[in-house]
Amino acid sequence: MAEHLASIFGTEKDRVNCPFYFKIGACRHGDRCSRLHNRPTISPTLLLSNMYQRPDMITPGVDAQGQPIDPRKIQEHFEDFYEDIYEELGKFGEIESLNVCDNLADHMIGNVYVQFREEDQAAAALQALQGRFYSGRPIIADFSPVTDFREATCRQYEENNCNRGGYCNFMHVKMIGKDLRRKLFGRYRGYRRSRSRSRSLSPRNRKEHDRRERDYRDRDYRGNGRSKERQDRDGGRRRHGSPRRSRSPVTVREGSEERRARIEQWNREREEKQ
Repeated sequence: MAEHLASIFGTEKDRVNCPFYFKIGACRHGDRCSRLHNRPTISPTLLLSNMYQRPDMITPGVDAQGQPIDPRKIQEHFEDFYEDIYEELGKFGEIESLNVCDNLADHMIGNVYVQFREEDQAAAALQALQGRFYSGRPIIADFSPVTDFREATCRQYEENNCNRGGYCNFMHVKMIGKDLRRKLFGRYRGYRRSRSRSRSLSPRNRKEHDRRERDYRDRDYRGNGRSKERQDRDGGRRRHGSPRRSRSPVTVREGSEERRARIEQWNREREEKQ
């Protein structure tokens, strides 16, 4: 029974827990939902509800005075906001993912999801955001259960064929330009982890894990752990372009015809001895 309940947790078959809150950290029914919203007490992800206020909030592509807005101006406005949030929250730790919803439904419009590398970084950011304002509006921040955005985003939107439009119940993530992404996230290039990286390491094990990685990088930098004499002896040869070879002499590998001829010779020699 327990295994069955665990297997359906957070799915449509789960009649107790809300699958939408579990997947995207928001539900259109809010507190009136008939299923439970299990709010996490700690998480690497923060949800800043309805924080981004797009300039065409009332009617897409049109400002509050009814005048059309250049799409480039809308993207410019969004990227200024994105960079502002990234720089401010990046003070608390490495940001693995920063997603802003382009949905229009009340429970998702302007939602900002910030995923830190570590849970304690998210906790520090959450504490610092309490009582803060942005553009004259209070920041509503909380931990989010979302840790895998592949399950939270709308695949049809990514393929430009979502028939629900802005009122889809899955995340329509607003994209930033390549230059801004390179500027913000490129600083961690070489140190980033994949989304599937385990978060179960304790602080003690994490410290040991990081120490081993540093040692490995140092060995690689010094010449893969070889002795200085070996490096000096091999260095000149490699600098002149000859490829790295095995320490022991390497014999030329025989072709299939040569191997067959050698085997036939061995067989003849064995028959002669008999």
